[in-house]
Amino acid sequence: MEALQASSLRASPLKPLQKPKLNIHFPNASRLVPRPTKKFSSITASSPTVSAPKREKDPKKRVVITGMGLVSVFGNDVDAYYDKLLAGESGIGLIDRFDASKFPTRFAGQIRGFSSQGYIDGKNDRRLDDCLRYCIVAGKKALEDADLGGDKLSKIDKERAGVLVGTGMGGLTVFSDGVQNLIEKGYRKITPFFIPYAITNMSSALLAIDLGLMGPNYSISTACATSNYCFYAAANHIRRGEAEMMIAGGTEAAIIPIGLGGFVACRALSQRNDDPQTASRPWDKDRDGFVMGEGAGVLVMESLEHAMKRGAPIIAEYLGGAVNCDAYHMTDPRSDGLGVSSCIERSLEDAGVSPEEVNYINAHATSTLAGDLAEINAIKKVFKNTSGIKINATKSMIGHCLGAAGGLEAIATVKAITTGWLHPSINQFNPEPSVEFDTVANKKQQHEVNVGKTLYPFLGSTPSLSIYLHFDGYGSSRTCVFCNSNRLVLVDSAISNSFGFGGHNSVVAFSAFKP
Repeated sequence: MEALQASSLRASPLKPLQKPKLNIHFPNASRLVPRPTKKFSSITASSPTVSAPKREKDPKKRVVITGMGLVSVFGNDVDAYYDKLLAGESGIGLIDRFDASKFPTRFAGQIRGFSSQGYIDGKNDRRLDDCLRYCIVAGKKALEDADLGGDKLSKIDKERAGVLVGTGMGGLTVFSDGVQNLIEKGYRKITPFFIPYAITNMSSALLAIDLGLMGPNYSISTACATSNYCFYAAANHIRRGEAEMMIAGGTEAAIIPIGLGGFVACRALSQRNDDPQTASRPWDKDRDGFVMGEGAGVLVMESLEHAMKRGAPIIAEYLGGAVNCDAYHMTDPRSDGLGVSSCIERSLEDAGVSPEEVNYINAHATSTLAGDLAEINAIKKVFKNTSGIKINATKSMIGHCLGAAGGLEAIATVKAITTGWLHPSINQFNPEPSVEFDTVANKKQQHEVNVGKTLYPFLGSTPSLSIYLHFDGYGSSRTCVFCNSNRLVLVDSAISNSFGFGGHNSVVAFSAFKP
């Protein structure tokens, strides 16, 4: 208990298809993305110097993204979700799901008007915890996006298709109700669904049971790093030949009294009750804690061979990843940033990406006093040129969705690559001077990079990459290019860094697909 009352936990304890097409063609386009060969060193003398390897070429081991599905405070449609983000809308408001008037924090990114019609039958819909409902709907919508909805799923080998959707908190409503019934009415009033719906593996299990998918199936629970751990593990199942397709991501539904009360007890949450929509303000000097959110974010991941064989709509490619542990503190990040920085470097190595190629970061940025700057400091250890990188914060609009955050933010990152627009970080009123990055403050931007002096395709400078940091393109006809007044830069990759309570760090790298 003493650890939870440390000064680091006051106010902010968490220190730590049809898709729009952009058809721009260049002659000899295959030459525009040289494989990284530049050597780079890790951040401590004890770590070895490593070289970025060539990217995977074996179609059985290349992993592509063919579908995306979500449940969010902005609805259940991926395009509508990203449109809201681009508009800079806040999904934060006063809680009306229960009486929160006695809590010091009375607002969250609460989902309203959620419907599972067409995805879950009425009887099960009434029984299921929202954590499970969000997972099933997001998973099935991702399959629809991958052109595997309904009877089309029967065309694949279901013994080689699996599900890996994790959650940080599990079926918290079912658990809370069961405890209350035990105390007030005795054990005979506990529902027989109490244990099955509360345990964290049931989201993946129920989705697989519903769809008949018999491949690898389990969940991972690494707090706010959960979704990225699931992407990493799912891709490795495909690379090892254990599956041809995986549904992976995260789901969370913790905006209930015990969930809110628990984070209040940790002194983790903002208390800006008079103006909830401005409460989540990453990197702002007046930030006072994070804002709870909820939902689910899911990707369909396939081997390139499998996707090409069935003519799948390929959105992006998974390049590689890494996981590690701070081994430092239950809630605080390492002050030297070693865990996060080394995890980023190892992910870049696995993906075949060098730090010099990165020009965009979708950050974890939870709006905590210490965590926001700890993230920035870790980034600076790997990426020395802050002037060439833009950084934005999805949580400024949807709140911190815990185990689902990585899934929802990965989708936002892929949409940034495929549309050429970065959503804003809203509520940037009084920015911290030490951030030193363009935070895409308050207004969306086209991806204006600062790495080449003139047009890249005609001058041989290296293409820039996108990076998606979350602390805790399309088919071959599409080339994604972002420009400003004097340069065009090909955006090739996006890196997602995620960590959570317990010191869990994970980094996964995505790229526009190239045959």
